[in-house]
Amino acid sequence: MREFKIPLPIARVLLDPVFRVTLNTRLPVAVQRALLDAVSLIQLVPDGSVVQHLQLGGRPAERVIAETAIPGSRTRAVPPERAAGAILYLHGGGYVVGSLTTHRSLVAHLAQETSCAVYALDYRLAPEHPLPAGLDDAEAAFLDLVHNVGYRPDQICLAGDSAGGGLALALAQRLIERHEMTPAALGLIAPWVDPTQVPAKARDLVINRAWSQACAAYYLGDGAATDAGYAPLTGNLLGLPPTYVQADVSELLHDQCCQLVSALRGAGVHVRFTETRGLWHVAQLQAALVTEAALALSELAEFLREAIQPVSIDDLR
Repeated sequence: MREFKIPLPIARVLLDPVFRVTLNTRLPVAVQRALLDAVSLIQLVPDGSVVQHLQLGGRPAERVIAETAIPGSRTRAVPPERAAGAILYLHGGGYVVGSLTTHRSLVAHLAQETSCAVYALDYRLAPEHPLPAGLDDAEAAFLDLVHNVGYRPDQICLAGDSAGGGLALALAQRLIERHEMTPAALGLIAPWVDPTQVPAKARDLVINRAWSQACAAYYLGDGAATDAGYAPLTGNLLGLPPTYVQADVSELLHDQCCQLVSALRGAGVHVRFTETRGLWHVAQLQAALVTEAALALSELAEFLREAIQPVSIDDLR
């Protein structure tokens, strides 16, 4: 892949109409999904990426690995054959849109930066499948990685963006409560951890309030808003693994991310919180196109790599 990068100000100008059109409550959900899949095709995967189609927990999934590490990667990723663990990635999209296609570039960059296998899950979406369908699928996928693929729970990091970040947090809580399993780490990109909260602003570059509220209602269905699976920010945060949280200061979810970080630290969880300026909600999706987005994704990769691939004596020689 011949890399080309778009200057940050130009990227913002180009992306604004894309999200205004696609994340629009006036469009049927099926149309939103199709448009996002089509637009995401410009987000290329790095050279050397190997995408394998499989099933996890009875759902379609992709296992993405990098044949070679990025030369000069600031994460100093080790070769894939020495990788000590895996990442289960849960895509964002308000629990309503988003797919393996929309997030393949992000996942492939994460695989290359960490030299770990990254498993992306096609969990069921609302409104066809409201809570707890997506959480059930994520739980089944994690257990499949443990019981059938052969990873230990502490060899698997959970990561996700936006709604997928909320789902990753809810999954970690469920794994600890139901199975006494603690993942190696959590990597949360602008996680949506309490859909009951109404954003103070009408929109940011990507998300608008009307669309997010519609998604929240679709996902809740006939469930209870007090369910920690729906709003994991209100659930038990004790015993969670080291957690990375990233948000841009301009986005609708920034305040919610600050609340999460404060609550996690109050529960004794080790947290790394990165706030960017000038990016947008889940800019990491455009890591193939925007240098600043790629750097933000590298920070997440470094955190996850260190959680499951600690430096060995060989690395110090």
